[in-house]
Amino acid sequence: MRERIITAAEQLLATHGVAAVSLREINRAAGAKSASAVQYHFQDRKGVLRAVLAKHRPDIEARRHAVLDHCEATGTTELREFAAALVRPLAAKLSDPDGGPQYLQINAELANAPRPLVDPNASNPQDSIQRWRALVEPLLDPDSVRLHRRFTAIRFSAAELGRRAATAPHTDDRLFVEHLVDLTTALLAAPVSPDTLRLAADRDAAVEQRSRTRSRRSRP
Repeated sequence: MRERIITAAEQLLATHGVAAVSLREINRAAGAKSASAVQYHFQDRKGVLRAVLAKHRPDIEARRHAVLDHCEATGTTELREFAAALVRPLAAKLSDPDGGPQYLQINAELANAPRPLVDPNASNPQDSIQRWRALVEPLLDPDSVRLHRRFTAIRFSAAELGRRAATAPHTDDRLFVEHLVDLTTALLAAPVSPDTLRLAADRDAAVEQRSRTRSRRSRP
């Protein structure tokens, strides 16, 4: 029953969105005889969502770590290799018949939500995305790092893969994937314009001013 619930949840969450699906709908789609089957196995909707992510995570992690191992072993400084390490492990889910496209749609929504679900492994240095971020940082312009270019690349690639997954299956995803690697590479490598730098400096100065004002007001 647990696997049936996860499969039903994948389909419903991908089709209707994470916030729009009730536990009752998941229960019904899974064909559960007990009205509390979802709560019994997962407690709540967030528990179901974590189970869906956990189902696909090991495969993605193994693939990305393998690519990053190769990057480290060869000592490459090519940004495209690291863009591929971000994109291709996820892109493999496009052809996964066991909920892969549905996972990509859910992942795209979570990655681009105003308040994304906090991944319990996000602070784990063994997490492949954290490892990717650490390896890519020295290859980027410091201003790109300051403007969170890596996070933008993560969100962009997730969104594009989710969009592709929504119309899966396709006869061949290779062109799409390699073009997405190109676009992600360009996003990471694009120079920061003088206009952007000026506005970023203005923002930082305003933040610093507000911080000083709060500090003065808090003094006895």
